[in-house]
This record gives sequence, structure tokens and C-alpha cells, in this order.
Amino acid sequence: MDGLEERLLYQDDQLKIMVRRSPAEPEATAVTLIGEIDASNSHALAGALASCRQGTHIVVDTGKLTFIDVSGLRVLVMPTLPPSQRWIRLHNVTPYQRRLLRMMGWYYEPRAHHLPI
Repeated sequence: MDGLEERLLYQDDQLKIMVRRSPAEPEATAVTLIGEIDASNSHALAGALASCRQGTHIVVDTGKLTFIDVSGLRVLVMPTLPPSQRWIRLHNVTPYQRRLLRMMGWYYEPRAHHLPI
């Protein structure tokens, strides 16, 4: 990966969290979630995401998640905050994840987010 700093941010038996930053754009933080998120690791997810936040928001790629429950969705969607204060931007949301978001009444509108590549 030319010009990118990628590192393991968190790992347990179910979930791996990778973070990337571009030296050219240090405020551009991209996080990839791999595996499963449930009540056993959603608190760790929240802490890991907060620890890598540098700018106004981070982009979280959920495309490699094989499972996510409501506790994980709450961490990612931040439904208790007004939209202007939500600092997590979702990327690569799967149809299953969109369906869960609709079922919970949390509207999701796909947007283009810059990911350091």
C-alpha cells in the first residue's frame, strides 16, 4: 500500500479492526471492520473508533462484517446524537446491514466518502 499507514487497532476472537491513514492527508482516517460485532465486543468497538478519531469524522467500511447486532449498529449509527454531531460515516454498507437499519428506524442514506487508498 503505497503511502498508507495501516495498523491493527483491535482484535478479539470475532472482530478485527484495521485503521489506515494517508501521510498526505493525516486527517483522513479509514477503518475496516472484519468479522462479527455483538454485545460482547461492541463496547471495545466504540473505544477503538474513538481512539482513532482525529478530524471531524472517520470513515468505517462495514463490507467485511459477517454479522452485526443492534449493539454494534448503535455504536456505528450513533442514533442518540443529532446528525450534525455524528462523526462516523459508513462506507460499503451491505444489503443485510441496510435492512437492519431500516428495521430499527434508523434511516441510512449512502454517501460517497473519501477513503485513503
